[in-house]
Amino acid sequence: MSQIEFHKSATPTARLATVLVIALSISLSILQAGCGRPHGPGGPPQGGTPEVGVVTVQPERVVLTTELPGRVSAYLVSEVRPQVSGLILKRLFTEGQDVQEGDVLYEIDPATYQAAYDQAKAAVAMAEASLPAIRSRAERFKGLLEINAVGQQEFDDAAAALAQAEAALMVSKAAAEMARINLSYAPVKAPISGRIGKSGITVGALVIAYQPVSLATIQTLDPIYVDLTQSTTELFRLRRHIEDGVLGHDETKQNEVELILEDGMSYPLKGTLQFRDVMVSPTTGSVILRVVFPNPDRVLLPGMFVRARVREGVKEGAILIPQEGVGRDPKGSPFALVVDPAAGTAEQRMLTLDRAIGARWLVSSGLSSGDRVIVEGMQRVRPGTAVKAVPFDEDATRPAAPNDNPPPTAESD
Repeated sequence: MSQIEFHKSATPTARLATVLVIALSISLSILQAGCGRPHGPGGPPQGGTPEVGVVTVQPERVVLTTELPGRVSAYLVSEVRPQVSGLILKRLFTEGQDVQEGDVLYEIDPATYQAAYDQAKAAVAMAEASLPAIRSRAERFKGLLEINAVGQQEFDDAAAALAQAEAALMVSKAAAEMARINLSYAPVKAPISGRIGKSGITVGALVIAYQPVSLATIQTLDPIYVDLTQSTTELFRLRRHIEDGVLGHDETKQNEVELILEDGMSYPLKGTLQFRDVMVSPTTGSVILRVVFPNPDRVLLPGMFVRARVREGVKEGAILIPQEGVGRDPKGSPFALVVDPAAGTAEQRMLTLDRAIGARWLVSSGLSSGDRVIVEGMQRVRPGTAVKAVPFDEDATRPAAPNDNPPPTAESD
């Protein structure tokens, strides 16, 4: 009778006990066989020294930048309005095209203004014609007065008539100049060079001098403005860092600004920071930075929303570590695990972080040059745990993303 067969006369309790003994024997045999086998790729045996990937801190020189939102606005804007009243006879431009300063845009009926100018010129001619005779009479009376041939009153009347004639000539000339100016306003000309928009009026319409509704709008697009918004908090932080010497200030490159378009692409031309506004918006608590960009291809259009990368300064000896090497305690404070070179154990360091730069954190305090920060295997160790440190290959673990090119907030110089 085999050991797994039961006697027909055995009770159910006896059969159950026999099955349990056989199962226990089989389990012990399996465990003994497993203990004699070598460890596979699953890792070291439980209780061994965990292996961690570390990055050695190496200070570097970093150019810090900040990204600010902004909106594009025209360099010059001119709303074209008539300076005289009349009927529009012609429209001499194509909507949406570039015009030059002085180009005729509209033609207002000049008939009445031409007539007024002719009349004014005739009045000037009349005044000039009568003036020589009056002047000669006054000069004769002056000579006769010296020999007492005429009375003083007669001379005074002749002198007054001469002064009145000269004043009348001046009035006539001024009226003629006014008539000439009004006639020159009949052709409505472009006050600036730029791109003209749609026409606000059609041929045959009556326009009024200095009317509130513009005939068209001209905008200069090259160069062009980009107005950026910067919070006062960021402004004060930047000034404090520069004053404390945390950031270097290079005036030759400080005013250079890079632009990022709405589709994430970088604008190929750099702009120049022109000025920072002296007023803070009471609603947003921010100031305006105005940047001038060249725009030869008219890529930038008024009203577009963009992002600009403004240079803050140069930070010497900046400490950057991969974001994988930073953890958070229950209170949310950042920390890193550093390998103690003497004891070979993990040591916790509380950090002060400045900002994220690509896939790395810029560390303000908590680490120093030469520290070996645990980047891979942090979950398997605790402070005081003995570890085996191996170099961490940051490039090998980073996923390739050729089409994903997020704008960085700092760059190496």
